[in-house]
Amino acid sequence: MAEPDRRVRRTRKTLHEAFIALVLDKGYENMTVQDILDRADIGRSTFYVHYRDKEALLTATFDSMRAQLEADFAHTASAGLPLEVDRPAALLFDHAHRNQRVYRALCGKQGGTVVTRHLHDFIVQLLADHLPHNPGTDHAPPPEVIAEFYAAATVGLLAWWIDHDFARDPTHLTSDFRHLATRGTRN
Repeated sequence: MAEPDRRVRRTRKTLHEAFIALVLDKGYENMTVQDILDRADIGRSTFYVHYRDKEALLTATFDSMRAQLEADFAHTASAGLPLEVDRPAALLFDHAHRNQRVYRALCGKQGGTVVTRHLHDFIVQLLADHLPHNPGTDHAPPPEVIAEFYAAATVGLLAWWIDHDFARDPTHLTSDFRHLATRGTRN
């Protein structure tokens, strides 16, 4: 697939930046396509050439995040590092820390339920694709249950972290995640 030309990339970048700014200002649920058009100073027909609605713009934002995270996962795999249960969360927390503005908009209080659902589904798929599974164990849960468990824990902890203004660094958050995922609340 050919890469979009410069004008297309510039228009999409402008729409993306307007979208993120509006989510932070108004919240996803309260923003309209007209708000995006006004903020981006782009005409309605131009918007609809690129996206069918604001949810399509949201999905495109997650596609970009997913591509970045997939590259991080590929780098981990090529480095020969084993994929432990906390590795997907660690990569996500590190990515969120590097892209705080986007994550504040999409995953914080202003994001709304549609954003949370997209993030959850995105993480379930990412985990399902990358978590090690142990089918030889009699009591091992099915892969989709494992992915759902870790996705719910990851999204919940990520939302808490964002709502607490990234109070801890990603290494400490990953350590907390690992502790809770492997030992629960026991010391």
